[in-house]
Amino acid sequence: MYTDLSKESLQKLYRHCKDEYGQYKAGGLALDMSRGKPGADQLDLSMALFNALDPSDYKAGDGTDCRNYGGIDGIPEMKKLFADLMEVRPEEVLVGANASLALMYESVVAYILRGSKGKRKFLCPSPGYDRHFAITEYLGVEMIPIAMTPSGPNMDEVRKYIADPAVAGMWCVPVFSNPQGVVYSDEVIREIAALKPAAEDFRILWDNAYIVHSFEGAPPKVLNLLRECEAQGNGDMALMFTSFSKISFPGAGVSAMAASPSNLAKMRNHLSVQTIGPDKLNQLRHVRFFKDAQGVLEHMKKHGEVLRPKFNIVLDTLDTKLKGKGIGTWLKPKGGYFVAFDSLPGCAKRIVKLCAEAGLILTTAGAAYPHGNDPQDSNIRIAPTFPSLKQLKQAMELFCVAVELAALEKLLNE
Repeated sequence: MYTDLSKESLQKLYRHCKDEYGQYKAGGLALDMSRGKPGADQLDLSMALFNALDPSDYKAGDGTDCRNYGGIDGIPEMKKLFADLMEVRPEEVLVGANASLALMYESVVAYILRGSKGKRKFLCPSPGYDRHFAITEYLGVEMIPIAMTPSGPNMDEVRKYIADPAVAGMWCVPVFSNPQGVVYSDEVIREIAALKPAAEDFRILWDNAYIVHSFEGAPPKVLNLLRECEAQGNGDMALMFTSFSKISFPGAGVSAMAASPSNLAKMRNHLSVQTIGPDKLNQLRHVRFFKDAQGVLEHMKKHGEVLRPKFNIVLDTLDTKLKGKGIGTWLKPKGGYFVAFDSLPGCAKRIVKLCAEAGLILTTAGAAYPHGNDPQDSNIRIAPTFPSLKQLKQAMELFCVAVELAALEKLLNE
């Protein structure tokens, strides 16, 4: 444990670490790991999508000409595929464009802001997904951080805040949460479904972005929020989302939301002002390629084979270089797209800066908190999916040196 060492020992380690960092800095690394982008090896898995339709294949199962306007809900086959993945009924599904984030943005506008009077607030389990927080910040919604536990959001905090009628919703990533990789427990999901918020229009935005993104065993099974909310008389509280963004092509996938009939009616009306219909040919293309939910699961096994070695590099390097030194902690996810690392308090920004100066761009320190404000300045999101194995190994060795150097600077200045 570095905290147990004398100043002399710390200074000796600091000189050695600084020399090692100088070597990495001179090594010419130029790598951007700031986002959870699939690598080219993952994108290659979906190249057959380009040939999934021939010129005569443009009609959905109900006879819809997918080349034309209309069909704001999505084609029946796509609704069925998403329904099977999300364990809901096809009539509870609305199919969107490539980004579920767009559906979530429109949900905040349609359900939370439109027709509301006064300031609205949102609960934000933190560390969490920076793009969620960007939506609420952009729309002027006040954000309230909620501590994350190994089972999901701290529900005592949630219950305290929902007594305020201005609190209109909560972000959730229930499977392999971004960035920690936490899977919500059944108990937490039941507690969420049983909430009795003061705001009648309170909504849970349930982002199942990583519902089938396991690289170690089968995807975890969690309780279905829509069904649990219905059982508690809260059927309109749940808005569930997922997409093919990290299954096929991020820029050319398909998204979906599942919700109660009244919620879907409101969303159809909201979207009909913006569009006369989604890209149904892309929906048909995905159905032809994957065929059904089982086809998606088989496809994701291939993704898992690509991702497992990358996550192993991250976790093995952290174990080898930092374990037992008392200068950082990290979780070991079984799926998703990130590894969450927590440094000594006050060191995250310095670590990210040291990495950047040596050619490694990481997600901005604090990004996993509302307004980018990590009160401990300790959380760093590691995104290992985009680089090659060789690049990732070099990047993680540099990262560990930066962690040590920042920790030693802090300890020597205390």
